[in-house]
Amino acid sequence: MELRDQISESTNFIRGKTAIEPEIAIILGTGMGKLAGELRDPVILDYKAIPHFMESTVESHTGHLCLGELCGKKVVMMKGRLHYYEGYTMREVTFPVRVMRALGARTLIVMNAVGSVNPLIPPGSIVLVQDHINLMGDNPLIGPNDDDLGPRFPDMSEPYSRALIARAEKAALEKKIPGVHRGVMVAFTGPSLETAAEYRMCRRMGGDIITMSTVPEVIVAAHSGMRVLGMSAVTDGCLPDALRPALLEDFIRMAGEIEPRLNALVTGVLEKM
Repeated sequence: MELRDQISESTNFIRGKTAIEPEIAIILGTGMGKLAGELRDPVILDYKAIPHFMESTVESHTGHLCLGELCGKKVVMMKGRLHYYEGYTMREVTFPVRVMRALGARTLIVMNAVGSVNPLIPPGSIVLVQDHINLMGDNPLIGPNDDDLGPRFPDMSEPYSRALIARAEKAALEKKIPGVHRGVMVAFTGPSLETAAEYRMCRRMGGDIITMSTVPEVIVAAHSGMRVLGMSAVTDGCLPDALRPALLEDFIRMAGEIEPRLNALVTGVLEKM
């Protein structure tokens, strides 16, 4: 089945459950889910019920598509994302972004939990992503291109909206949210964490934070003509000469500690849109 036909089936199913036409899409990351609870009059759909959506298999990613109103804006929110390392294709991982765009969203706020290779960005920080380096060895746009969905060679000179980054920084100042930085995100496939040598390489390449997700979603969003704001919660330090064994439980705990500030930043941005 053609990609556009799959998108149509998914959007028709969702529109059959709600009249909400979202203007903003939000993807929540590891250990983040409370923002979905702030939606007004939410409609919550299990990924398994939506045609062509894959099931989220990672702890703390519940796999719900939530539609409702937040800060006066109509929003569609992914409570839990899909990851390449789960065994899905890039097309399957990024399919929800296609659907959210087809539902009407023109802005994507994408959040994640990351490690930091920059000693000036410690655990507990929030990073506004200003650019990325894709080391995943794959790209969701490989294969035949559907010109109705986006151009064959989408421009990536500004994958993360500079205007939205500035708006987020202003919101952080107004709401007195500490520990907000700008940074470059490097993406690996995972699920194994990176080695000390790989962390050292990332830092020398100009990277600040490390992820196992997000970049494919941003590429598809750019292909679809969406504005993107990337917001990362730094859950661990990845300094190559001071590495310690890392546990998912620790990442989730730290993400939970950062989440109130991150959510306040998101709402601050939405209030200005």
